Amino acid sequence: MEDVEDSTAKVFGAGLPRAKRFAELLEQHGVERGLIGPREVERLWERHLLNSAVIGERIPDGVSVVDVGSGAGLPGIPLAIARPDLEITLVEPMARRVDWLAEVIEELDLDVRVIRGRAEEKVVRAEIGTADVVTARAVAPLARLAGWCLPLLREGGMMLAVKGASARDEVTRDAAAVSRVGGGTPTVSECGAGLVEVPTTVVIIERIRPQAPEPGKRRRNAVGVRSKRRG
Repeated sequence: MEDVEDSTAKVFGAGLPRAKRFAELLEQHGVERGLIGPREVERLWERHLLNSAVIGERIPDGVSVVDVGSGAGLPGIPLAIARPDLEITLVEPMARRVDWLAEVIEELDLDVRVIRGRAEEKVVRAEIGTADVVTARAVAPLARLAGWCLPLLREGGMMLAVKGASARDEVTRDAAAVSRVGGGTPTVSECGAGLVEVPTTVVIIERIRPQAPEPGKRRRNAVGVRSKRRG
């Protein structure tokens, strides 16, 4: 495995100065603003910046990406720095974190959009439209996360959920729930092998169909009135 300095240069390329500035901002303000824990400051690069950026290995060129529950900007900001070809939108419900994201985007001069709200809200879904890729890191269990994220994707789009050691257990437990909301069979993959000491574990889910209607509910027509047979 390469050392951290070599890895950062390889992963971020021409964006390395921006990545270093983002690390400085997190180090200076992350703890006091409730974005990261005190113990995370000493491992910002390995555990957070590189861990986030390497998921770009799984993302095609030039696609639209929505980062759900972006928080401190992870993985969205490192991904935007490492992959300027991507069209990235950050979604975050907390006002103070939205303020932080806006400040970072301005400071780093990134072409990134921020939306305040939750992925499951109709107004947020309407503003986003449909994306090619949705990312999420340490947001929620897989079943709940799929219900929030898959509706943001076009059919054939891909959800990348950054997970820890529980990834395979979550896939086994939640595969049926994922299918009900239109997802294909979840697969577990690793990103950053040879670049980071512990590769990033990602659960990959393709949106293969619309969400199935809930049992017991009849479809409604466009104005929300129960459809009736005409006699």
